[in-house]
Amino acid sequence: MGRGRLRSLVARAAPRAGEHLVDIGCGTGNAALLAAEQGAIVTGVDPAERLLEVARAEAAGRGLDASFLAGGGESLPLADGSAQCVISCFGVIFAPDAAAAAAEMVRVAGGEDTRIAFTAWLPEGALAQVMRARSQALAHAGAAQGPPPFAWHDPAALSGLFAPLGFSVSVQEEALAFSAGSPEQFLDGELRDHPMWIAARATLEPDGELAALREQALAILAEANEEPGAFRITSRYVIVEARPSS
Repeated sequence: MGRGRLRSLVARAAPRAGEHLVDIGCGTGNAALLAAEQGAIVTGVDPAERLLEVARAEAAGRGLDASFLAGGGESLPLADGSAQCVISCFGVIFAPDAAAAAAEMVRVAGGEDTRIAFTAWLPEGALAQVMRARSQALAHAGAAQGPPPFAWHDPAALSGLFAPLGFSVSVQEEALAFSAGSPEQFLDGELRDHPMWIAARATLEPDGELAALREQALAILAEANEEPGAFRITSRYVIVEARPSS
């Protein structure tokens, strides 16, 4: 994903030099390191140790003040009120328990000037269709199904989540383009690198069900392709800001 999208998210949190910023679901640290470049003291949290290793190496190579810890959005390995800014780039939205994840963001955030900002997909377009197809394939394979996903994109749902915690929310729609040499190249990259696809592969590959899902996903992506001869799709998402209610 492009740095412009990361810059928009970090800009909403507006970290100041010397402030502590926490990035939930940081992956390889792209957003976290961008905040560190601006002078923030950064802690990235992610459940995937292999991604954290990449982030640590990048931070060390660039001399940035950033550390990376293993953990999930529902149980952050950080002290109460230890951060002025909390962000998540399409990370916290995958937490199985949305209420617990929101409570953790608020618990870690501290002070009247606390800023929380995160991105969430709108449930429309080709990527949303592919995700629904993946969920259906997993259900058909007998994988344990959690509760329906929380509507992280919906202002009313978000207010219901954050208002009891003393925070108000604002939501702004944005667009993000994905491109690759072909739909196959894009999808195979997702299958290889995306944590949700890696987990799905572990369930679907042993029984030979991954191939059918891959063909279904390719058909969806090909239908939505905006660039014949290569691959490009545009997906809509929102940037959510949560701040202490006045």
